Amino acid sequence: MLKSFYPDAFCESAYAIDYAALYRSGVRGLIFDIDNTLVPHGAPADQRAKELFRKLREMGFHTCLLSNNRRPRVESFAIGVGAENYVWKSGKPKPSACRKAMAAMGTSPGSTVFIGDQLFTDICCANWARVRSILVPQIDKKEEIQIVLKRRLEKIVLYFWRRAERRENGAENS
Repeated sequence: MLKSFYPDAFCESAYAIDYAALYRSGVRGLIFDIDNTLVPHGAPADQRAKELFRKLREMGFHTCLLSNNRRPRVESFAIGVGAENYVWKSGKPKPSACRKAMAAMGTSPGSTVFIGDQLFTDICCANWARVRSILVPQIDKKEEIQIVLKRRLEKIVLYFWRRAERRENGAENS
């Protein structure tokens, strides 16, 4: 049950991911959450996000922004970073949200990675759609109350995920 919420990997930032290694491994599509994954909640596209998407396009990646936010927020961010695809009011964590993103990019679960900051929406959506996921920590601690409450539950899940990771890597006795 908890494994539905476990990410495939963790990275300290969406900006620190080794995208070249992902490309070499056959990944061609990248799905990104926006708020607290790429910028603080509600913030416009900043220079760092614009530069990341420019580099990803140069590398040959297809990208899609996937958000439960409204169209004006998602569309303006997509225009700001030059994202070729975006899905607003996506319905995450429903796997159909990831499928919409992959259809827009022309990719499959095996050639797609989802990068997000929330276990119960981003990572769960990826897992249910059989897409690899990378969890990044939230950029800003200031969030809406419903997200703050979910973060408390996420800490419990992350405890068990890290424990399972240590076991798999032989760092903890069974």
